[in-house]
Amino acid sequence: MTRTRSDEPPMINAITSFDEAHFAAYLRLLDAKAAGVHWRVAAHLILGIDPEKQPGRSKRIWRAHLSRAEWMTRQGYRYLLQAEQ
Repeated sequence: MTRTRSDEPPMINAITSFDEAHFAAYLRLLDAKAAGVHWRVAAHLILGIDPEKQPGRSKRIWRAHLSRAEWMTRQGYRYLLQAEQ
């Protein structure tokens, strides 16, 4: 399967329009991780990807979005704060 630009968040040190469109998903993924939700359930319910039909793609996208969500909690939020000033 071919990757599309919308599959994975950009991994750059800036907030992008992709991030802005996915803030809610990032928060939900962080909540799911904290609650111990299995990645397959999170991928299906939050990202809308069926892990039974697309196991490789769903895990890759889940991992990329969770990684970006974690980056947001460590560094990305600073870019939001700077933008408000």
